[in-house]
Amino acid sequence: MIQFPNCKINLGLSIIAKRNDGYHELETVFYPVGLKDVVEVIRVSDQSASVEFTSTGIEVPGEVSNNLCVKAYNLLKAAYPALPAVKIHLHKHIPMGAGLGGGSSDATAVLKLLNQVFSLSLTQAQLINYAAQLGSDCPFFVLDTPCHATGRGEILNPIQLDLSNYSIALIHPGLHIATSWAFQQLVPHKKEKLISTIITQDIQTWKQELVNDFEAPIFSAHPVLAEIKEMLYSQGAIYASMSGSGSSLFGIFPKAQASNKHLVSDKYRTDWI
Repeated sequence: MIQFPNCKINLGLSIIAKRNDGYHELETVFYPVGLKDVVEVIRVSDQSASVEFTSTGIEVPGEVSNNLCVKAYNLLKAAYPALPAVKIHLHKHIPMGAGLGGGSSDATAVLKLLNQVFSLSLTQAQLINYAAQLGSDCPFFVLDTPCHATGRGEILNPIQLDLSNYSIALIHPGLHIATSWAFQQLVPHKKEKLISTIITQDIQTWKQELVNDFEAPIFSAHPVLAEIKEMLYSQGAIYASMSGSGSSLFGIFPKAQASNKHLVSDKYRTDWI
């Protein structure tokens, strides 16, 4: 069985406080975007090994045992010892380490596929619970609908937000930003205005009010990212921002402008959604 897990962007990202468990309290809006990977899960006849993982497309670095897709299988295998052995194949198209949540989406897709293929009858709430054990972004991909997120990102409240009348340009400059380093650059603090309030306003106001806290320190360390954001605005974006802790940026454009060949696409990978 095959799924096509999509990525997400963050519309605003406030880091509010450091938690006792080492995580951070945050506020953001997750918005699903149709740039997709491909994940296939099939049952295998050889039951001597629990899981076999292969990948194509963008190279997936690291040990197979550390891959989130494999961890998703092992998580359910621990809860359901009779879960049969499987082969997982991932075709990677979403840029990695880019603030788009591609790895989290892939892992959540594995949970969903295992639930379907082997009729585990897991509820949405149970899937969210398992997903939260894999990563802070993973629960969002169980719902995969626009959500206001708090806690460490796992407390989700679906919201009415439709950007289908706009085109979204995703820019991946090829830089890797270490999430742990990015958090170390921040001084968590409460904001005067909540993202949940700003997001309900006219999109024309977002440029001045909807902020990703990671941008200031990361743009200081990597000025090219600030240049890309300004280029998006100069080319007609209504709103532009970095997603997550980067390094991908996105611009929200009127539909009519999506047909234009924007300069930024000549130098960096650009995906129009």
